[in-house]
Amino acid sequence: MNFSYIAIREILTVTFTLFAVIDMLGSIPVLASLRLKMGGEIRSLQATLISGGLMILFLLMGEQFLSILGLDVHSFAVAGSIVIFIIGLEMILGLEFFKPDNNPKSGSVVPIAFPLIAGSGTLTTIMSLKANYHDVNIFFAILINLVVIFLVLKSLKWIERMLGPNGMIVIRKFFGVILLAIAVKIFGTNIQNFGK
Repeated sequence: MNFSYIAIREILTVTFTLFAVIDMLGSIPVLASLRLKMGGEIRSLQATLISGGLMILFLLMGEQFLSILGLDVHSFAVAGSIVIFIIGLEMILGLEFFKPDNNPKSGSVVPIAFPLIAGSGTLTTIMSLKANYHDVNIFFAILINLVVIFLVLKSLKWIERMLGPNGMIVIRKFFGVILLAIAVKIFGTNIQNFGK
């Protein structure tokens, strides 16, 4: 990881992309229902650390994993952009293309850390972003998002009351549009190298 490539603009772009994909605010209703099923308490630190570990592992080892499968970052980025596009459509249209794993018995690890926070959409996005942005900027964006994840999990009840159902719908649709735009950009920049 080369720290000379640090760029605030890249970090901000990747931070907002991951924030939109992870969709912590949109997940508040799901988190609230899981919290009740788990006895009224979510282990915020445990969920944050495990999801962060998965994201950083995929950032550092994802390319090696792809090479074992005989894939390159550009091909994965094209596929990832399609997934990001579908997630964006979900958020705007209120449809559900990806079915969630509704098993709360394992507590803060499954389904909160994985797949709710660091799910297939998040991990695919991290790999897709590697084709357009430097690893060090993605790393810092992951760290910023982990702080947000921890704060949201810690103050879940308060956020739920403050936003209300209408506020959460507006935020979800706004980030859905941002995701569609990001997906189109990633697709456009990587499709020319597709299959080369």
